[in-house]
Order: sequence, then structure tokens, then C-alpha cells
Amino acid sequence: MGKRDNRVAYMNPIAMARWRGPTQSTGPTIQDYLNRPRPTWEEVKKQLENKKKGSKALAEFEEKMNENWKKELEKSREKLLSGNERSSKKRGKKKKKKKKSCRSSSSSSSSDSSSSSDSENEEKKQGKKRKKKKNHSYKSSESSTYESGSESKESVKKKKKSKDETEKEKYIRSLSKKRKKTYPEDKPLSSESSSESDYEEEVQAKKKRRHEEREKATEKAKKKKKRKKKQHKKHSKKKKKKSGSSHKSG
Repeated sequence: MGKRDNRVAYMNPIAMARWRGPTQSTGPTIQDYLNRPRPTWEEVKKQLENKKKGSKALAEFEEKMNENWKKELEKSREKLLSGNERSSKKRGKKKKKKKKSCRSSSSSSSSDSSSSSDSENEEKKQGKKRKKKKNHSYKSSESSTYESGSESKESVKKKKKSKDETEKEKYIRSLSKKRKKTYPEDKPLSSESSSESDYEEEVQAKKKRRHEEREKATEKAKKKKKRKKKQHKKHSKKKKKKSGSSHKSG
């Protein structure tokens, strides 16, 4: 299958325009624009005068409006000033009345203040006495609580000591009973020092046993790890051998 020929012939636009010939103009030409009707100098002067007359009329209208606004502003100012004067007079009268009432009340309050000051002094004294009583009761309660707290701590310590002593005594008795059963011919333990030493020896023996058990457990875990590693190596070697044999057969 061959490719399609998409080439187009080149056409010179200037040659095409000449071949078409002159075009018909539909709109006005330049000559029509130059030959248009124009006003004379006298007509232009009349137009300018008319414009000036119009601006003068507008200026006269604005002046009249400004005069009217000025008159209205003056009236409103007079009203406000008269209202302020009246309010200032009323305030002055009220102040005078207040001063007279204050003078009359001050004379009556002086007598009341003397009696009230005495009552306030008595109340203050009573309040101080109450505060002293409260402080004394609070201090006594604090001391009692501190003593009770110290007593409770001491009682807890005594209880712990008594528990430890009772546990030691029980353990010593059990040891003595076991020895009597196992060795009836031996004499009973005469002193507490021997029982305490036996108690300490048994505690140490228990510690040794625990330590030995832990060491055994760690050794067992190490041995298991070594066995697993060996098994893994053997398994990997077998796989390598199988893969080599399969390649050779292929």
C-alpha cells in the first residue's frame, strides 16, 4: 500500500488578485470623507456661546441651593444652642438640690456614724476572739492527727516485726519436730543460736538449688540451638546436591 499524496499546489496571492480584477467597494471612500459638510466659523462661535450660557445657569442654581442650606443650618444651630442652655440650667438646679440634701444628711449621718463605729469596734473584737479560738482548735487537731499518724506507723512496724518473729519460731519448731522424728536418740536443741544457724543454712541451700536449676535450663536451651543449626546445615547441603544433580540430568 502506498502513501496518499497530501501535497497542495502553491498559488501566488498577488497573481490571483490580478486575475480576479478590481473589487467593488460597498462603503464610503476617502474622498467622501474629505468632502463631508463642515460648519463655518460663525456657527462655531454660536455653539461656544451657548455652552457658556448653560454653565452660568447651573452655577446660579447651585448658589441658590447653597443659600437655602445655609439658612437651614443656622436654624438648626439656634435650636440646639437653646436646648443646651435649658439642659445646663436644669443640671445647675439639680446640683443645688443635691448639695442641700447632702448637708442635711451629713448632720444626721454624723450621729449615726458614732453609733456605727462603736458597733463595728465591738464586732472586730468578737471576730478576733473567734479567730483565736479557731486557730487554737486547728492547732490542737493537727497535733492530735500527727500523734495518731505516728502511733499508727509504730503499730504497723510492731506488727511486721511480730509476724517475722512468729514465722521464724514456726519454722524452728517444724525443724525440731523433723529432727526428733528422724533422730529420736539425739538431744533436743538447747539454744536459739543453733536453730537460727539451721534456718540460715537452709535458706542458702535453697538459693544454690535455684541457681543450679537456672544454669541447667540455660545449658539445655544452648544445646537445642546448636542442634537446630546442625539440622539446618544438613538440610541446606541436601538441597544443593539435589539441585546440582537436576542440572546435570537436564
